[in-house]
Amino acid sequence: MFLPPRRKLAILGAILLTMFLASLDQTVVGTALPRIITDLNGANLYAWVVTAYLLTSTITVPIYGKFSDVFGRKVMLIIGVCLFLLGSWLSGLSQNMNQLVLFRAVQGLGAGALFPIVIATIADLYSPRERGRFQGLFGGIFGLSFIIGPFIGGWITDHISWHWVFYVNVPFGIASLIVLSITLPGLARRTASARDLDYLGIVVFTAGVVPLMVGLSNKGFVNSNGQLPNWTDLNVGGLIVLGAVILVAFVLVEMRSKEPIIPLDLFRSRDYSVSMAAVFVFGVAMFAAVLFMPRFYQTVRGISATASGYYIWPLLVGLMGGSIGSGLLISRLGRYKWLMVGGAVVMVIGGYLLTHITADISDWTLWGFMLVLGFGIGPSMAGFTVVVQNSVPISRLGVATSTLTFLRQIGASVGLAVAGTVFSTQFANRLPTELSAQGVPQPAIPQLLRLSELLQSVGNGRPVLEHIFQGPAAALIPKIVVGANNALALAIGDLFWVTVIAGVLGLAFTLMLRDRPLRSAREIRAEAAGTQLEPAQEPAIEVGL
Repeated sequence: MFLPPRRKLAILGAILLTMFLASLDQTVVGTALPRIITDLNGANLYAWVVTAYLLTSTITVPIYGKFSDVFGRKVMLIIGVCLFLLGSWLSGLSQNMNQLVLFRAVQGLGAGALFPIVIATIADLYSPRERGRFQGLFGGIFGLSFIIGPFIGGWITDHISWHWVFYVNVPFGIASLIVLSITLPGLARRTASARDLDYLGIVVFTAGVVPLMVGLSNKGFVNSNGQLPNWTDLNVGGLIVLGAVILVAFVLVEMRSKEPIIPLDLFRSRDYSVSMAAVFVFGVAMFAAVLFMPRFYQTVRGISATASGYYIWPLLVGLMGGSIGSGLLISRLGRYKWLMVGGAVVMVIGGYLLTHITADISDWTLWGFMLVLGFGIGPSMAGFTVVVQNSVPISRLGVATSTLTFLRQIGASVGLAVAGTVFSTQFANRLPTELSAQGVPQPAIPQLLRLSELLQSVGNGRPVLEHIFQGPAAALIPKIVVGANNALALAIGDLFWVTVIAGVLGLAFTLMLRDRPLRSAREIRAEAAGTQLEPAQEPAIEVGL
C-alpha cells in the first residue's frame, strides 16, 4: 500500500484508537458489572454478559480475516466498528439483563473485526521489518487499557451512570470512523468471488466454536450451588467434547473448500505452524495473572475492586515495555527468534517467582515478580504477529492474522478455565492445614470445608461466619479468616504453575522457529508484481511501503 507517511500516520492513529476502545471496553464493563447486575436484578445472567461478548467476538475473528482478504480491509473494518458502536449504544439503553446480553453479543460481532483487521492493516501499511515497532504498540494499548479501565469504569459508574460506560465508546468510535473513511484506501484484492466463499465452513466452524466456548466459560463461573462445575459436567466437558468433534468435521470441510476461512495449507510452513502453537500456549499462560492478582488484593488485602486494578501496575508496565521494546528491537535488528526466546525464558521465570505467593508477601516483592512476568509476556504480543505475517503471501495476511488472534483467544479461555480449576482444587486442599495452623478446632474444619466457596470470596463470608459462630465461638472467626486468606494466597501461587508449564511449552515452540530475515519493502513490491527480486537489488536500509 503506497501512501504518504502523513496519511499512514493518520490511519495508524485511527486504527489504534479503534483497538484501544475494544480493549478498554472489557476492563471498563468489568468494573461496572456489579452495579449493572444490581440495577437490572440479573445475577443469574451475570456470566452471560461476559460470555455473549466473548462468544461472538471469537467466532467472527477468522471470518472477518478471510473476508478482509477478499473484499478489502476498509469495508470490513468499517462494518466491524459500526456493529461495535451499535452494540455499545444499545447496551447503554438496556432495561433488563436479557437485553444487555443480546446487545453485548451485537457488540462482540463488531469487536471480532477490530483486532485482526487492525493488525492486518498495519501489515498493509508497513514492511515486515518496520512492522515490529508498530505491532509492539498493541501490547502497550492492551496494558494501558487495563491500567486506566478500572478508573474510568468506576468513575463513570459512581458519578454519572453505568449506561455511560457503553455510551462513551460512541463519540470516539465515530471520530475513528471518519478518519478511516477518509484516509484508508478501499482496495479489494478479489482473490475470490462471493459465491466461492466457504459458507459451509462458516456454519460448521460456528457450530463447533459455540459449544466449545460456552463449555470453557461455564468452567470459569460458579453454578447455582455456588461451586465451580467439574470438567465431567455435561455443561462443561460435554459441550467441550461436542465442540471438538464438530471442529474435526470443520477441518474435513476446510480440506475440500476452494476458499477456506482457515487455510490448512498455510500450516505446512514450519514457522507459521510453530507460531500458531506457541501463541495458543502463551495465551494459556498469560491471562491468569491479570484475572487472579486483583482477586488476591481484594480478598487477602481487603482492597476495593477499582483500586485492585492499580495494584497490578507492574505486570501491565512490564507487558507494555516488553511489547513496545521488543517491537522496536525487531525493527532495528531485522531478526526475532532469540529476542522471543529470551522473552519466553523471562516469562517462565516470572511465572515461577509468582508460585511463591503467600498472604504476607510484601507489595514490593510481589510487584517485582509481576514486573518480570510482564516483561516476559510482552515479546509474544508483538513478535509472533511479525513472524506469521512474514511467512505468508500478501494476499493472505488477513486470514493468517485472524487465525493467530483466534488461537490466542481460545488459549486464553482454556488457560482461565484450567487456572480456575487449579485454584479451587488447591484452595480446598490447603484450607484444612491452614485452619489447623491458626488453632481452629478439628471438629469445625469439615463444616468450614463445605463453605470453601464462601471463604474465598471478598470479605470471606463474615456475615455467614458470624451467624454460625456465636458466643465464645465467635473468637474463632478472625482465625478462620486468616487461615482462609493464607490458603487463598497459596492457591493463587499454585495456579501459576499453569503459567510455568505453558510457558515452557511456548519456549520449546519458539526454539523451533527459524531465524529468518524479515522481508523488505522492495521484496514485497516484487511479490505483489509477481517478479523475483535479485539479491543485489536488496537495499541496505529499510524503507516504508
